[in-house]
Amino acid sequence: MINKAIKSYITEHEEELIATRRKLHSEPELSWEEENTTAFICEQLEELGIPYRRTEPTGVIAEIKGGKPGKTVALRGDMDALSVQEINQDLAYKSKFDGKMHACGHDAHTSMLLFAAKALHQVKDDIPGSVRLLFQPAEEVAEGAKTIIKQGAMDGVDNVFGIHIWSQTPTQKIVCNPGPAFAAADIFKVEFKGRGGHGAIPQDTIDAAVVASSFVMNVQTVVSRTVDPLDTAVLTIGKMEVGTRFNVIAENAVIEGTVRTFDKETRNHVEKELEHYANTVASLYGATAKVTYSRGTNAVINEEISTHLVQQVASEAFGKDVIYDQKPTMGGEDFSFFLDEAPGSFALVGCGNPEKDTEWAHHHGRFNIDEDALITGSELYAQYAWAYLNK
Repeated sequence: MINKAIKSYITEHEEELIATRRKLHSEPELSWEEENTTAFICEQLEELGIPYRRTEPTGVIAEIKGGKPGKTVALRGDMDALSVQEINQDLAYKSKFDGKMHACGHDAHTSMLLFAAKALHQVKDDIPGSVRLLFQPAEEVAEGAKTIIKQGAMDGVDNVFGIHIWSQTPTQKIVCNPGPAFAAADIFKVEFKGRGGHGAIPQDTIDAAVVASSFVMNVQTVVSRTVDPLDTAVLTIGKMEVGTRFNVIAENAVIEGTVRTFDKETRNHVEKELEHYANTVASLYGATAKVTYSRGTNAVINEEISTHLVQQVASEAFGKDVIYDQKPTMGGEDFSFFLDEAPGSFALVGCGNPEKDTEWAHHHGRFNIDEDALITGSELYAQYAWAYLNK
């Protein structure tokens, strides 16, 4: 099942792979601003002679057509950075731009997919089918996957595979289990309206600060008392704006937060109960509430057959000890939208190494990766495509 030529190519080009990742790390671009990254990918594909087309406004869809007929498997790598100030000032390849940083590893994803493409291109005549390469923009705002899908990214695709580099997993270990991997991630806003007034005359007011505080202190009962304990849900209040002055009773309060769930029924239930609770609390104090609930990413649910193939490929390529058991994360990933279009799976490739100070959380200003993980991820991309098309 393992293609030795693929393994040899990626191993032999490890230094170039690392250099590519470092280049991308030093030149981060935010969601929908990935112009230079897109141009760089296109240049690399042109040198190889791999057909591609740019998506709008950024991103690339490419395809390696094998020498034999067969199915089409898609490999996805996202490429946008975050609005984070890099703290790793001693890195030779630190971000060149203040307030922008590859703090989630998308520079690694792009590099790994690019070198997987190069390795697969070397054996294209022996490939039964086609490998679709999806260099996706705007994952961090949960818009990129849906946008490139509308532009044909998944047309004719039979299976899809993605990787996320993961600092909370030991370097080169691979996590890929059937079932839930990443949670559905939703955003909500609650706007309470009371009646403002002088801080010395509370009897003439409806204090929006009191209403909002009551909501914040008690809304967790939506999860703790209305959701089955065997079902997973997280409701987090992340932002609260209320009041204008120390002696003015607030008329308005705005609360923002997120809900994370794995199954549709729980997701629907929490959304309904959240709105019900906000209106009930507002009514108790004589205020009003407006709830805006926006659904973000769906849950990433790994399809069983595809997941077992990932595990088999990983074991054969890197040894049985590479498989690492880890619980699903409540983080969100818009790879879920690709899984709505075709069966597939999403794997984590460990890059956490305390000796190299690469165990910082994703989205932190100290985030970095153990670059020994790059050849693992790149080969896993390529070997999965080869194995799927040859099974």
